[in-house]
Amino acid sequence: MSDRAFDVVVVGSCMTDLVSQAPRLPKAGETIHGHKFFIGFGGKGANQCIQAARLGVKTAMICKVGKDFFGDNYIQNFKDNDVHTDFVWQTSDAATGAASITVNDAGENAIVIVAGANMLLGEEELQQALAAIRKAKVLVCQLEISLQTSLQALQMAHDNKVRTIFNPAPAVPDLDFSFYRVSDVFCCNESEAELLTGYSVNNVEDAHHAAQELLRRGCTAVIITLGPQGCVVLKAQDKTSTHVPSTAVKAVDTTGAGDSFIGALAFYLAHHPDMPLEEMARRANQVAAHQFLSEPIPLRVKEVSCPSSAYHLHQDGPEGKRNSVHKAPAALETVRFQWKESSWAPN
Repeated sequence: MSDRAFDVVVVGSCMTDLVSQAPRLPKAGETIHGHKFFIGFGGKGANQCIQAARLGVKTAMICKVGKDFFGDNYIQNFKDNDVHTDFVWQTSDAATGAASITVNDAGENAIVIVAGANMLLGEEELQQALAAIRKAKVLVCQLEISLQTSLQALQMAHDNKVRTIFNPAPAVPDLDFSFYRVSDVFCCNESEAELLTGYSVNNVEDAHHAAQELLRRGCTAVIITLGPQGCVVLKAQDKTSTHVPSTAVKAVDTTGAGDSFIGALAFYLAHHPDMPLEEMARRANQVAAHQFLSEPIPLRVKEVSCPSSAYHLHQDGPEGKRNSVHKAPAALETVRFQWKESSWAPN
């Protein structure tokens, strides 16, 4: 295993998206013809890791995939995105995690997710990756793998004074309070905040109250993302939270924007640790806003500035090439150079 030091280490999920587009969703027992199919790379952990890598930090992914076609392709996808893969394990005991997605022409969908190999990532693999976790600047976790594994990874990082970002997604009720105590930045969206706190979160003011409740549970800082309303940031040393507006864009698709936000936040936390968290959030909002500018994922042919789902293995690629890979343009790279040492002022 590698003894390299990484800026960002992500412990999380990899999901292969099998997407079929059809005029309508089939009824039970019905077979219908679709008109488009593609295979995409998803999973919150992988998306967040690749977003951070695209912004320029040295990243490593700790995850488990199947010893199968999809697992092989996912490992290559990480390599294509400059993500270190020494800690991507393959297993014969389960298939690579997959989501079977059918989308109709109205954009409605039906999804079946099989976590597969994701749920087999455990203590043994974390111990093998401990040196990388200890040397990291930032560790990121979510909840698409087992809760025990996520908590153990966060605890390892916390014990070694590595800054942590915890994205409690998908949220679970009655989350173990230990998660809060090992989270330097506890980052969730409004629906996750509602489930965790029991508070209704419909606007910025509601988010302020929910953030205060989450902070009381032991984390160092809370960010609640609010889609087009931006986000709310609350730190333990502050009495009141700060509303950080989002960049105004014409949203075509919000798929993956939350993962883009987390990946960008990890980038800034690793590369610019002295930057105020509110400014990190503002810049992460800018990165996430680029995600809104592409078509909805079932319709996506030309990919634009999104996380790992921007690399799609198409059934029929451009100019008739099969299994072609579409790489997103470097629009996000400009964000990397917007921050200046001498100023926190918005660009």
